[in-house]
Amino acid sequence: MTLRFEICVDGVEGALIAERAGADRVELCSALSEGGLTPSLGTVEETLAATSRIRVHPIVRPRGGDFVYDRHEVAAMERDVWAFAAAGVPGVVIGALTPEGKVDRPAVERLVAAAQGLSVTFHRAFDMAADPFSTLEELIDLGVQRVLTSGQEATAPAGAPLISELVRHAGGRISIMPGGGVDERTAADLVARTGVDELHFSGMETVPVPVAHRNPRVRMATAAPVDETERRVSSPRRIAAIMAVAREQA
Repeated sequence: MTLRFEICVDGVEGALIAERAGADRVELCSALSEGGLTPSLGTVEETLAATSRIRVHPIVRPRGGDFVYDRHEVAAMERDVWAFAAAGVPGVVIGALTPEGKVDRPAVERLVAAAQGLSVTFHRAFDMAADPFSTLEELIDLGVQRVLTSGQEATAPAGAPLISELVRHAGGRISIMPGGGVDERTAADLVARTGVDELHFSGMETVPVPVAHRNPRVRMATAAPVDETERRVSSPRRIAAIMAVAREQA
């Protein structure tokens, strides 16, 4: 089995690090502290220009929180998908649910149509769905190629039993890609327990911010836990290590 690796990144440098490490694809986001939001068109275009081999799939998620979107949010997501498709991305990452935890079919249909035949991943909105198996069937019917999931648990290792069931249920009709809590300690066991052929992870580390002067009286973030003296950045060492242990199992 050949494993494919998708790295979650928040900018051009992360995509370059993932490419140099030999990853197959990046999920390009902004605001990873919110679980990943839509990156700017400029960031997407610069990432495409800077990379040479790796596939760049931007997430299209207009805000944090739930995945129930109003008509204006759906229209905005549709415009983003159009813009990213026009920029030349090979795929996009989307998701939308109803208040009852079902796939918002009209919204997803619009987004898949806007993707104009590009690869479409349904993101971890799947983990908030009421029935994972009927949701999977609907996504297959809608033409989605891939589902990113932690198995409806806090982490993919904890959700491995459901992920394994989803792989069997899918029967090759759609790819099941675990994400959430995938690292050097968990990657190999997760592959062994589930039989997946794709993994999603970030492989980040914390580094000091590269500034010589700070004003300690001012904060940009409203959330108290955010430490503005540090950054989370993609780690070449960690990405390579996670890929290596997963490949040993495969």
